[in-house]
Amino acid sequence: MDARRIDIQRHPGSDVAVSPVVPRFELFEEHPQSGVHVIDVHGEIHLSSAPDFSERLSAAIEGGSMAIVIDLSGVEFIDSTGLSVLLNGLRQIAARKGNLAVVCANPTVLRLFQITGLDHTFAIHEDREAACEDVLQFAGGSSDGAP
Repeated sequence: MDARRIDIQRHPGSDVAVSPVVPRFELFEEHPQSGVHVIDVHGEIHLSSAPDFSERLSAAIEGGSMAIVIDLSGVEFIDSTGLSVLLNGLRQIAARKGNLAVVCANPTVLRLFQITGLDHTFAIHEDREAACEDVLQFAGGSSDGAP
C-alpha cells in the first residue's frame, strides 16, 4: 500500500478539519526549430500563479519571439487573472506585429473563453500543430482580432 502524508489543520473555533491544498502550476518553454516559441502551461492559472506566467510571457515577447503558442492543454483551471495575462500578452505581441495562438482542448477552460467572448479575440486551436502553423502563417503581419 502506498502511504501518503496529509497534513490536517483545524480552524480556530471550528470542528472542521481542513487539508491545505497547494495548487499545481508548471510552465515549460520550448523553442523548436520552426521558429515558434511554445509556452506549455500545466495546473492552475490564478492570482498566485499569474505573475510568473506573465513574467515568462513578457520575457518571450521582449526577447524577440514573434510567433508564440500558449499551450493550455494541461491547464485545469484559469481565472480572470490568467485571462488578463493572456490579453496583455496578445496586446504586446500585436504591437510588435507578431502573433499568438492558444491551444485549449479542456472543455471547462474553453467554456471560460466562450462566456467571456475571448474565443473571438484569440486564435484557439485543439492541438499544438495547428496553433504553430497559424502563428507562423501570420507572424510579422497583421493579427486579426488583436485588441
